Amino acid sequence: MNLNRVILIGRLTGDPQLRTTPAGQPVTTISLATNRVWTNKNGEKQQDVQYHNVVVWGRQAEIVNQFLKKGSLAMVEGRLQTRTWQDNQGQNRRTTEVVCERIQFGPRAAGGVGSAGVGTEAPSSFVPDTEVKEILPEINIEGDEIKPEDIPF
Repeated sequence: MNLNRVILIGRLTGDPQLRTTPAGQPVTTISLATNRVWTNKNGEKQQDVQYHNVVVWGRQAEIVNQFLKKGSLAMVEGRLQTRTWQDNQGQNRRTTEVVCERIQFGPRAAGGVGSAGVGTEAPSSFVPDTEVKEILPEINIEGDEIKPEDIPF
């Protein structure tokens, strides 16, 4: 049995970048930072930050672009994908990214961008220790088939 599944909870390192493929398919790229904190053998607190490139397709891409911004908390579920291409100098390049299949937005302060008309129910497994003012609804979009020729990069 094989499994390619990623679940990340982190903050956006920049604003989402929305593009459209030549076929008209929306695609958004985001960078997500995840932190790991531990104590070493000497009792000193250590911290490590990892940055993850995430690609979001279809209607979810439009929604991510509309509601998230730099610093927003998000949970991304998806799969790892490695792409190869040639750059302008003829060098072969390779990158591994998370192809988002489902995204859930974290809490944010009331009155933020796009705050009108969104739900306020907070998922109990994803609420940090801060006070929750408002949670965006979960949007699960299935059946959007992505073809390699639709990828703009």
